[in-house]
Formats: sequence, C-alpha cells, structure tokens
Amino acid sequence: MTRTCLVTGGAGFIGCALSSILPDHFARVVAMDNLHPQVHPTQDRPAALDERVEFFHGDVTSPRDWDRLLADLMPTTVIHLAAETGTGQSLTEATRHATVNVVGTTQLLDALVRHQCLPERIVLTSSRAVYGEGAWKASDGTLTYPGQRSRSMLESGTWDFPGLTATPFNSHRVVAAPTSVYGSTKLAQEHILRSWCLAMNVTPVLYRLQNVYGPGQSLINPYTGIVSLFAQKAKAGEIIPVYEDGEIIRDFVFIDDVASAIVAGALHSGANQNPYDIGSGEATSIMRLAKITAAHYGAPVPEVNGMFRDGDVRSASCTIEESKAALNWQPQVMVEEGVRRLCDWIDSSSAG
Repeated sequence: MTRTCLVTGGAGFIGCALSSILPDHFARVVAMDNLHPQVHPTQDRPAALDERVEFFHGDVTSPRDWDRLLADLMPTTVIHLAAETGTGQSLTEATRHATVNVVGTTQLLDALVRHQCLPERIVLTSSRAVYGEGAWKASDGTLTYPGQRSRSMLESGTWDFPGLTATPFNSHRVVAAPTSVYGSTKLAQEHILRSWCLAMNVTPVLYRLQNVYGPGQSLINPYTGIVSLFAQKAKAGEIIPVYEDGEIIRDFVFIDDVASAIVAGALHSGANQNPYDIGSGEATSIMRLAKITAAHYGAPVPEVNGMFRDGDVRSASCTIEESKAALNWQPQVMVEEGVRRLCDWIDSSSAG
C-alpha cells in the first residue's frame, strides 16, 4: 500500500512547517484546510505550503467534504491539526470551538469508518491549555490543584495563589483540568481519539503543545499568540503593553522544533497513554519576552498595565525529558534566538 499522509488544518502555521518534511517520508501528502479568513486573508493556497503537497479545500465538520476527499484517498497516517484556537475567543464563541474541535474530530473518525479506510496511526496536536492552572506546590511540598483564578482575584491584582508556587506541566504527573472552553475541547479531542483508536486497532499519538511561534505564523490573526504581536508593536516603535504584573509564565517553543517532534511521532511512535509535552523546556516570563523583543528593535521599555484576560492561566511551562527520550528529539531554538528569527522574518515579509 502506498504510504499516504493526510494533514487536517494542513495549510496553517504548523501544517506548512510540516509540508517541507513529510514528502520525504510519504509517497503522497494531502493537506485539508478550509482556509478560514481569520488566518488566511485570501482563499488561495498558501505560498508556504510545499509544492509536493496536494491541497484539498474542505472543512473537517462537513461530512460531504470528507466523502469527497476519501473517495480518492486512503491515508496510512493522519495528522490532525485542524482546530479553532484562542483561549479568550472560546469564551464568546464556545459553539464554534466545540463544533470544529470536537465534532470535527468525530466527523473525521466517522468518515474513516464510512469509507473503510482506517489508518495505521492518528497524530493529534492537543494543547497545554488542557492543564488549566495545573499543580501548585505548598510550603510543605504537597501538590494541590487551585483551579481557575476568579474574576475577583484578578480585579484585586491577586495574580498568584497565596502560599503556593506553580510547577511545570507534565502529562505523567499533572492531572488535566482545563480552565477555558478551548482547553476543554482539546481535552475532549484527546479522550475521543484515544478511545476510538484503541477500539479500532489504530495507533493514537497525542501531543500537548506549549506556545508555538516562529516564521510563518499569521500576522493578522489576533489570537495567533503574543510573540508576533509584541514583535509588530516593537517594530512600529510602540511601547509593548504587559498584562498583570509581567510575571505570567509561558514556554515558547519554536516552530521548527514542533515540526520535528510531530514528524518523529508520526513515523515512529507507538500509542502513548501520556501525551508528549512539547516545549522548549524553558519557562519565560512575559516581561522577559517583551524586553527581548523591544531590545531587538530599539523600542521603548515595555510597561506593565495591570490588565488581565479572563480564563488566562498564571503559569504554563512543561518538563520535556520524557518526550525527548521517547521521540529521540531535542529542541534546538531557545527564546532569544527564536525571537530574532521571527523578527527577521517579519522584517523580510511583505506582510510585516
């Protein structure tokens, strides 16, 4: 059988990064994408999508689109990237997020059954958002799950949980407890895919990605991430606004490192009960990120504004030792170099 890889959401940021690698390992690679205008200002095939990849314009929530696609395709591997993202946006567009992320996944699975073309494995890119605030450590060393920060906490400027210290996420040790609609839909994806795959003798390969950034990401999507937002403000000579007290923690993982991790799993991973945590392994404060970006452009010093976003978690980073060992993978680009590469790309891009 010809080895064929189907990538849903394949014309997006991560899909385009994968598109230059996958054709070296598969005889046929097909990218399915609905070219949502929030990400794609035109309905044209993205220039960043490798020419060796076939493009199929379709929506994962549409049975008719699935029937059109699978009439001529029998994928041996599926990489399921298609999703609505945006923690804050999911609070006001919950139905849209649930429809694409949850129903879009079940439509994929139903279509595979309907066309009797079960793949060998399905790779899912889930999110660090499934952890919510994760586990925090008390002074005596015990772990507790404080849950979501309340509106009253945030309005009073109580950014942390008193007496507790945040710990990094790790799928082997930290229980998933989403604090956003988006995170809840991504956790639902994990449960649905794992249970279906194990029943159908298909290998499920699950990832939980930290904050992915780098050249190629959308510069028009307001929910695409703060790294590109900060870069564009600094490039314009503006003061970068920093929320809360500047000490929000994130793990910014470079797009090339994410792509190499996904390919490793798509080619070699067995089923993983504990999703692969994919990050740089480096916890970075938002203020540090802002200062790195401002310094690159000689922009004014970033300023804390005390604002906050409902549903945002205080600290999100991860340990990656298990993922490195299982995937024979190592992140190569840390945040200072990654920001420089992103800024250089923005400078050379017509979109920038």
